[in-house]
Amino acid sequence: MELIGRNDQLDLLRRLLDDPRGHASAVLIHGAPGIGKTALLAETAALAERLGYRVLRTSGVEAESDVPYAGLQLVLRPLSAGAAELAAPHRQALDTALGHAEAGVPDVFLVGLAVLNLLADAAAVAPVLVLVDDAQWLDDATASVLTFVARRVGTEPVIMVGAARDGYRSRLNSDELSSVVLGPLTDGQATELLADRAPDLRPTAHRRLLAEAAGNPLALTELSRTLGTSVDPHLSQLPLTERLERAFTDRLETLPETTRSLLRIAAIDDSPSLPEIYRATRRFTGAAATAADLDPAVHARLVQVVGTELRFGHPLMRSAIQQTMPTGVRRAAHAALAAVLDEDPDRQVRHRAAAADAPEESVAAALEDAARRAVRRGGIAAAVAALEQAAALSEDSGHRAERLLRAADFAVELGRPETVTRLLDQALTESLSRRQHATVVWLRGRFDEGLHSHSSGAISLTALAEEMASQDRALALRILWSAAQLCFWSEPGAEGRSRVLEAVERMELDELDPWRLAICAYAAPVDRGAFVLDRARHVTLKEGDDGRAYRMLSTASLLVGGFDLARAFSAAGGEPLRAQGRLGLLARTVGADAWSALVVGDLGAAIATAEESRRLARETDQTMMYALMTATAAKLAALRGEVDSALRLAEEAEEIGLPAGARPVLATASMARGLAALGAGRFEEAFGHFRRLHDPADPAFQVALRLTAVGDLVDAATHCGRLGAVRPIVTELEEVATVTPAPALHADLRLVRALLAADEDADPLFAAALGADLSAWPLIRARTHLAYGEWLRRRRRSVESRDHLRAARDMFDALGAIPWGDKARRELRAAGETSRRRAPDARDQLTAHELQIVQLAAEGLTNREIGQRLYLSHRTVSSHLHRIFPKLGVVSRAELRTVVSALC
Repeated sequence: MELIGRNDQLDLLRRLLDDPRGHASAVLIHGAPGIGKTALLAETAALAERLGYRVLRTSGVEAESDVPYAGLQLVLRPLSAGAAELAAPHRQALDTALGHAEAGVPDVFLVGLAVLNLLADAAAVAPVLVLVDDAQWLDDATASVLTFVARRVGTEPVIMVGAARDGYRSRLNSDELSSVVLGPLTDGQATELLADRAPDLRPTAHRRLLAEAAGNPLALTELSRTLGTSVDPHLSQLPLTERLERAFTDRLETLPETTRSLLRIAAIDDSPSLPEIYRATRRFTGAAATAADLDPAVHARLVQVVGTELRFGHPLMRSAIQQTMPTGVRRAAHAALAAVLDEDPDRQVRHRAAAADAPEESVAAALEDAARRAVRRGGIAAAVAALEQAAALSEDSGHRAERLLRAADFAVELGRPETVTRLLDQALTESLSRRQHATVVWLRGRFDEGLHSHSSGAISLTALAEEMASQDRALALRILWSAAQLCFWSEPGAEGRSRVLEAVERMELDELDPWRLAICAYAAPVDRGAFVLDRARHVTLKEGDDGRAYRMLSTASLLVGGFDLARAFSAAGGEPLRAQGRLGLLARTVGADAWSALVVGDLGAAIATAEESRRLARETDQTMMYALMTATAAKLAALRGEVDSALRLAEEAEEIGLPAGARPVLATASMARGLAALGAGRFEEAFGHFRRLHDPADPAFQVALRLTAVGDLVDAATHCGRLGAVRPIVTELEEVATVTPAPALHADLRLVRALLAADEDADPLFAAALGADLSAWPLIRARTHLAYGEWLRRRRRSVESRDHLRAARDMFDALGAIPWGDKARRELRAAGETSRRRAPDARDQLTAHELQIVQLAAEGLTNREIGQRLYLSHRTVSSHLHRIFPKLGVVSRAELRTVVSALC
């Protein structure tokens, strides 16, 4: 009956169930306690079952909110047989996460892919509905997995419907979840419900209840039980939630003592197991408890018995009982539960800790062991909670501080800056060692690339790293790496960069050490460019590297201009990171490939990798990385001639990057705006955008990235009569080129020399530019042919110009740089030669995501292998290919390979 007045929400859910692929695949219902969320979920389940759905259920429990994968256990219980069919890495990750096996730490995204495949396989038999009640209390690991799944089931007959209480940070949030707000009943609806539940209420009580319940169905139902008898006049002044809790506890006081004891144990238990509750109650009271003792609570509608499990009628009942328990009684109840959990050490130690009334090192040490076990299962949130509790129970100040710092380190991994701040503030109240103080400083800056947290920047971090080098070399190196990254994201000046460089060289690391090469590249991409490029080409990583070193080497190579090498390291590092599900690092590794592919001119690869990196950065809460890849996507759109998209993406990136002063974001966005203007023939505007990249006072100035834009700057200046303004910049970059071998810079400078030369000197300079080995730089080669052809035509050497303009047209068409191909056609027409129109290819017809799938399919990967690489179910891959084939006019993978090979 609580569903009175919920027709709009039911209609929405009914439409969703009728066509699971035609709407958002996940819905999150928000509302106040008692507003009818659970009832709406129950009605949705009944409707789904009538439509032939398989319904899977779970719910968050406050006592289990730090137990890794507690909620996922309930979802997957009916699907346990299907787990045997999963690929071995996914099956092992799932078994480890759920505590069925001991293995390496499974990344939550690898667990997510296993769950996605389980659900997709189940949905192939019958559509699946996943219901999640009290999502605000889901453990973080489960919430992460379900959010991961919600983002990827759009093509599967899988629906997820969750409910979360207002006033809490919902742990099940995603851009892909539609939000439904469940508000109070209207006066008419409330009257209808009250007439059904309390038909004998006197008119005065009826009016009073309608006013005080404020349209809340649970309040109408529960308060009607007590209204009309003796009423405390102060109750009406309490918030509604507290009034409901008082109503439940009033009923509790009418129950026999043993029944009350059973409910108290159940209220603090993190398991609904009745046998366990009975055993703990016997410990608690000293007397046996049976089902007969529970009957009064069932009759009072406080709890339900479902099989061997006890369930509270509403979460407010559980919280009401907890809040009315005296402190001593609550501790005794926890001690009773701990006494019956010998076979579950993790749960046992949590109850031992809750029962403690003073610091107790043995319990603190046991909690620390529980944290280590949680980490092995991928339960980082559980580790944070256990370590914080261990710190509170530590008898020694040093142990207490160390546990708080370890908890803060794990909280960084969870992406919770507010938790990190709170834990570090607690740690600072202790007597910290110098190493611990250094750890506090370092941890404070591990969000947003340290842009917001390190007020004194790279110099202070470097000093801290140098101080730590003799005490804790590993910590010192990590701090120095943070300082080096600040040299990329901000501009510490020559002194800051020099300090970082001197510090890493004093550490006397091996010349082929990835840490050394990466720090050198980030801190001094020009001065150490030759050193990094030469040594990186000789690095041989040990078999079984986890991908982190490859990620460092890929971005290091990018910053010193070795884009071919950056792509090779990205490809090598991507494989282990994909296999392990470490999507945060993968976002950066793939991002390095996207940026490099864009500079080189492999736009087909750049389209796919930029979109993947951007999506992964968003999913792993890497705000600045997301902004950088959004700017990269803007640059790519500009090269493709998609001006509106380029400007929209550039603006989005700048909105994130500008407040933080994130220079790579602003530099790349300026490149995108410049290219969009250049491609559209707005040369003065383009010159303004590119000029920013070479002005040290401009926030878009970035030491390494500016080296890729000199050709664009001079191109714009050539067409708007601003050559005099760029000559000093080119002179400066010629000096830079004597220091660094960055191939892209040297290729650009060869073209620029020809563009800036006097007429009598330009011919041999153009010939020299084209005579260089540009096989790895097709975009620069095409730009050089176009520039030479333009130069020749304007000097009335039309016949000579045609060969170059024709080559430029064909190369730009093949690369997909549409505005430049069109420009070559116009120049050819002016030189007396007509030109065919460019034929659309797969890059024009497919989304970035579809293009990536096509490229992998063309390489010969199966649907399952593509799914494993892209973290999709193999059935989703099949659905995509089913739609892609008609778009491209192909009927087989062999034909697909032909289409894709034309893009290379």
